[in-house]
Amino acid sequence: KQDPNEDTEWNDILRHFGILPPKEKPKEEIEEVVLHLQKEEVKPYERMTLEELKEAEDDFDETDRKAIEKYRQQRLQEWKCLQRRQKYGELREICGEQYVKEVTNAPEDVWVVIHLYRSSMPMCLLVNEHLSLLARKFQEVKFLKAIVNSCIQNYDDRCLPTILVYKTGEIKGRFIGVAECGGIYVKVEELEWKLAEVGAIETDLEENPKKDIINMMTLSVQNISAHEETKTKSSDQNYMSE
Repeated sequence: KQDPNEDTEWNDILRHFGILPPKEKPKEEIEEVVLHLQKEEVKPYERMTLEELKEAEDDFDETDRKAIEKYRQQRLQEWKCLQRRQKYGELREICGEQYVKEVTNAPEDVWVVIHLYRSSMPMCLLVNEHLSLLARKFQEVKFLKAIVNSCIQNYDDRCLPTILVYKTGEIKGRFIGVAECGGIYVKVEELEWKLAEVGAIETDLEENPKKDIINMMTLSVQNISAHEETKTKSSDQNYMSE
Protein backbone atom coordinates (compact mmCIF):
# COMPACT_ATOMS: atom_id res chain seq x y z
CA LYS A 1 0.00 0.00 0.00
CA GLN A 2 1.29 3.38 -1.01
CA ASP A 3 1.93 5.86 1.82
CA PRO A 4 0.32 9.22 0.82
CA ASN A 5 2.78 11.02 3.11
CA GLU A 6 5.80 9.36 1.51
CA ASP A 7 8.16 11.94 0.07
CA THR A 8 8.34 10.73 -3.58
CA GLU A 9 8.22 12.56 -6.90
CA TRP A 10 5.09 10.56 -7.94
CA ASN A 11 3.25 11.49 -4.73
CA ASP A 12 4.17 15.15 -5.33
CA ILE A 13 2.55 14.97 -8.81
CA LEU A 14 -0.60 13.33 -7.36
CA ARG A 15 -0.79 16.03 -4.66
CA HIS A 16 -0.40 18.75 -7.30
CA PHE A 17 -3.50 17.45 -9.19
CA GLY A 18 -5.47 17.01 -5.96
CA ILE A 19 -5.55 13.23 -6.18
CA LEU A 20 -3.69 12.89 -2.89
CA PRO A 21 -4.36 15.17 0.10
CA PRO A 22 -1.60 17.54 1.19
CA LYS A 23 1.18 15.88 3.11
CA GLU A 24 0.59 15.95 6.89
CA LYS A 25 3.04 18.09 8.80
CA PRO A 26 5.10 16.35 11.45
CA LYS A 27 3.96 17.03 15.05
CA GLU A 28 7.13 18.99 15.82
CA GLU A 29 6.53 21.26 12.83
CA ILE A 30 2.90 21.89 13.87
CA GLU A 31 4.01 22.83 17.39
CA GLU A 32 6.56 25.21 15.90
CA VAL A 33 3.86 26.94 13.81
CA VAL A 34 1.58 27.29 16.87
CA LEU A 35 4.40 28.83 18.89
CA HIS A 36 5.16 31.22 16.03
CA LEU A 37 1.51 32.31 15.85
CA GLN A 38 1.41 32.83 19.59
CA LYS A 39 4.45 35.07 19.37
CA GLU A 40 2.89 37.02 16.52
CA GLU A 41 -0.10 37.92 18.73
CA VAL A 42 2.10 40.76 19.99
CA LYS A 43 2.07 43.14 17.07
CA PRO A 44 5.44 44.59 16.03
CA TYR A 45 4.21 48.17 16.63
CA GLU A 46 3.56 47.34 20.29
CA ARG A 47 7.31 47.19 20.79
CA MET A 48 7.97 50.55 19.11
CA THR A 49 8.57 53.99 20.57
CA LEU A 50 6.52 57.00 19.39
CA GLU A 51 9.35 58.03 17.05
CA GLU A 52 9.61 54.53 15.55
CA LEU A 53 5.84 54.41 15.01
CA LYS A 54 5.98 57.66 13.05
CA GLU A 55 8.83 56.42 10.86
CA ALA A 56 7.20 53.03 10.15
CA GLU A 57 3.68 54.40 9.55
CA ASP A 58 3.72 53.70 5.78
CA ASP A 59 4.75 50.05 6.30
CA PHE A 60 1.40 49.04 7.86
CA ASP A 61 -1.97 48.37 6.23
CA GLU A 62 -5.20 50.28 6.96
CA THR A 63 -6.38 47.86 9.68
CA ASP A 64 -3.07 48.09 11.50
CA ARG A 65 -3.02 51.89 11.15
CA LYS A 66 -6.26 52.21 13.10
CA ALA A 67 -4.89 49.96 15.82
CA ILE A 68 -1.60 51.88 15.74
CA GLU A 69 -3.38 55.23 16.23
CA LYS A 70 -5.16 53.88 19.31
CA TYR A 71 -1.91 52.41 20.56
CA ARG A 72 -0.06 55.68 19.83
CA GLN A 73 -2.58 57.64 21.91
CA GLN A 74 -2.07 55.19 24.76
CA ARG A 75 1.72 55.58 24.53
CA LEU A 76 1.30 59.38 24.37
CA GLN A 77 -0.70 59.37 27.62
CA GLU A 78 1.96 57.20 29.24
CA TRP A 79 4.63 59.63 28.05
CA LYS A 80 2.69 62.64 29.39
CA CYS A 81 2.28 60.88 32.72
CA LEU A 82 6.02 60.18 32.81
CA GLN A 83 6.79 63.81 31.93
CA ARG A 84 4.49 64.99 34.73
CA ARG A 85 6.17 62.69 37.21
CA GLN A 86 9.50 64.15 36.16
CA LYS A 87 8.12 67.69 36.26
CA TYR A 88 6.88 67.56 39.86
CA GLY A 89 8.64 65.99 42.83
CA GLU A 90 9.46 69.13 44.79
CA LEU A 91 7.70 71.84 46.80
CA ARG A 92 7.87 74.87 44.50
CA GLU A 93 7.51 78.51 45.53
CA ILE A 94 5.05 80.67 43.59
CA CYS A 95 3.71 84.19 44.01
CA GLY A 96 0.16 85.52 43.83
CA GLU A 97 0.47 86.44 40.14
CA GLN A 98 1.13 82.78 39.28
CA TYR A 99 -1.79 81.42 41.32
CA VAL A 100 -4.33 81.12 38.50
CA LYS A 101 -1.84 79.56 36.07
CA GLU A 102 -0.24 77.14 38.54
CA VAL A 103 -3.27 76.23 40.67
CA THR A 104 -6.64 77.03 39.10
CA ASN A 105 -5.57 76.24 35.53
CA ALA A 106 -3.47 73.16 36.33
CA PRO A 107 -4.17 70.07 34.14
CA GLU A 108 -7.53 68.51 34.99
CA ASP A 109 -6.05 65.19 36.08
CA VAL A 110 -3.53 66.77 38.47
CA TRP A 111 -4.04 67.26 42.19
CA VAL A 112 -2.57 70.52 43.50
CA VAL A 113 -1.63 71.11 47.13
CA ILE A 114 -0.75 74.71 48.00
CA HIS A 115 0.44 76.00 51.36
CA LEU A 116 -0.14 79.68 52.18
CA TYR A 117 2.43 80.57 54.82
CA ARG A 118 4.33 83.24 56.70
CA SER A 119 8.05 82.62 57.23
CA SER A 120 7.92 84.20 60.71
CA MET A 121 5.64 81.39 61.97
CA PRO A 122 7.50 78.23 63.13
CA MET A 123 4.60 75.91 62.31
CA CYS A 124 4.46 77.22 58.73
CA LEU A 125 8.14 76.31 58.34
CA LEU A 126 7.46 72.85 59.79
CA VAL A 127 4.59 72.30 57.34
CA ASN A 128 6.89 73.34 54.46
CA GLU A 129 9.44 70.73 55.58
CA HIS A 130 6.77 68.02 55.67
CA LEU A 131 5.30 69.00 52.29
CA SER A 132 8.80 68.87 50.74
CA LEU A 133 9.08 65.24 51.86
CA LEU A 134 5.60 64.42 50.57
CA ALA A 135 6.36 66.09 47.23
CA ARG A 136 9.30 63.72 46.75
CA LYS A 137 7.19 60.73 47.77
CA PHE A 138 4.13 61.58 45.63
CA GLN A 139 5.70 63.00 42.48
CA GLU A 140 2.50 63.00 40.41
CA VAL A 141 0.98 65.62 42.77
CA LYS A 142 1.82 69.29 42.35
CA PHE A 143 3.00 70.68 45.69
CA LEU A 144 3.28 74.47 45.94
CA LYS A 145 3.87 77.12 48.61
CA ALA A 146 3.26 80.86 48.54
CA ILE A 147 3.84 83.65 51.04
CA VAL A 148 0.33 84.60 52.05
CA ASN A 149 0.77 88.37 51.51
CA SER A 150 1.53 87.78 47.83
CA CYS A 151 -1.88 86.11 47.42
CA ILE A 152 -4.16 87.68 50.05
CA GLN A 153 -3.66 91.03 51.75
CA ASN A 154 -4.31 91.35 55.51
CA TYR A 155 -4.81 87.61 55.97
CA ASP A 156 -5.42 86.79 59.64
CA ASP A 157 -2.46 84.99 61.25
CA ARG A 158 -4.94 82.83 63.16
CA CYS A 159 -5.79 81.18 59.82
CA LEU A 160 -2.19 80.12 59.22
CA PRO A 161 -0.95 77.66 58.18
CA THR A 162 -3.50 77.31 55.38
CA ILE A 163 -3.33 74.26 53.12
CA LEU A 164 -5.66 74.17 50.10
CA VAL A 165 -6.17 71.12 47.87
CA TYR A 166 -7.36 71.62 44.27
CA LYS A 167 -8.51 69.37 41.42
CA THR A 168 -9.98 70.59 38.09
CA GLY A 169 -9.78 74.17 39.35
CA GLU A 170 -11.96 73.52 42.40
CA ILE A 171 -11.09 73.31 46.08
CA LYS A 172 -11.48 69.70 47.21
CA GLY A 173 -10.07 70.15 50.70
CA ARG A 174 -8.92 72.88 53.07
CA PHE A 175 -7.03 72.91 56.35
CA ILE A 176 -7.10 76.34 57.96
CA GLY A 177 -5.24 77.21 61.14
CA VAL A 178 -2.98 75.34 63.54
CA ALA A 179 -5.59 72.84 64.79
CA GLU A 180 -6.89 71.79 61.35
CA CYS A 181 -3.34 71.39 60.05
CA GLY A 182 -2.56 68.96 62.86
CA GLY A 183 -1.22 71.08 65.73
CA ILE A 184 2.15 72.71 66.35
CA TYR A 185 3.90 69.32 66.60
CA VAL A 186 2.25 67.82 63.52
CA LYS A 187 4.14 64.88 61.97
CA VAL A 188 4.60 64.28 58.27
CA GLU A 189 2.52 61.06 58.46
CA GLU A 190 -0.40 63.04 59.89
CA LEU A 191 -0.31 65.46 56.95
CA GLU A 192 -0.04 62.51 54.57
CA TRP A 193 -3.19 61.01 56.10
CA LYS A 194 -5.09 64.31 55.83
CA LEU A 195 -4.22 64.65 52.13
CA ALA A 196 -5.18 61.02 51.52
CA GLU A 197 -8.58 61.58 53.17
CA VAL A 198 -9.47 64.27 50.61
CA GLY A 199 -8.21 62.07 47.74
CA ALA A 200 -5.07 63.97 46.74
CA ILE A 201 -2.71 61.04 47.32
CA GLU A 202 -2.83 57.26 47.69
CA THR A 203 -1.15 56.54 50.99
CA ASP A 204 0.25 53.23 52.18
CA LEU A 205 -0.60 54.16 55.77
CA GLU A 206 -3.17 51.71 57.11
CA GLU A 207 -4.71 53.97 59.76
CA ASN A 208 -4.72 57.54 61.03
CA PRO A 209 -1.35 58.12 62.80
CA LYS A 210 -3.18 60.35 65.27
CA LYS A 211 -5.81 57.70 66.05
CA ASP A 212 -4.37 56.82 69.47
CA ILE A 213 -4.23 60.49 70.51
CA ILE A 214 -7.81 61.06 69.32
CA ASN A 215 -8.97 57.96 71.22
CA MET A 216 -7.21 59.16 74.38
CA MET A 217 -8.79 62.60 74.05
CA THR A 218 -12.23 61.04 73.51
CA LEU A 219 -11.71 58.77 76.51
CA SER A 220 -10.65 61.74 78.66
CA VAL A 221 -13.74 63.70 77.64
CA GLN A 222 -15.93 60.68 78.40
CA ASN A 223 -14.26 60.26 81.82
CA ILE A 224 -14.74 63.95 82.65
CA SER A 225 -18.39 63.77 81.55
CA ALA A 226 -18.95 60.63 83.65
CA HIS A 227 -17.27 62.28 86.65
CA GLU A 228 -19.39 65.41 86.30
CA GLU A 229 -22.53 63.28 85.95
CA THR A 230 -21.63 61.36 89.15
CA LYS A 231 -21.05 64.66 91.01
CA THR A 232 -24.40 66.00 89.80
CA LYS A 233 -26.25 62.86 90.91
CA SER A 234 -24.50 62.98 94.32
CA SER A 235 -25.47 66.64 94.77
CA ASP A 236 -29.08 65.90 93.82
CA GLN A 237 -29.20 63.05 96.35
CA ASN A 238 -27.80 65.26 99.12
CA TYR A 239 -30.30 67.97 98.25
CA MET A 240 -33.20 65.49 98.39
CA SER A 241 -32.08 64.09 101.77
CA GLU A 242 -32.08 67.57 103.25
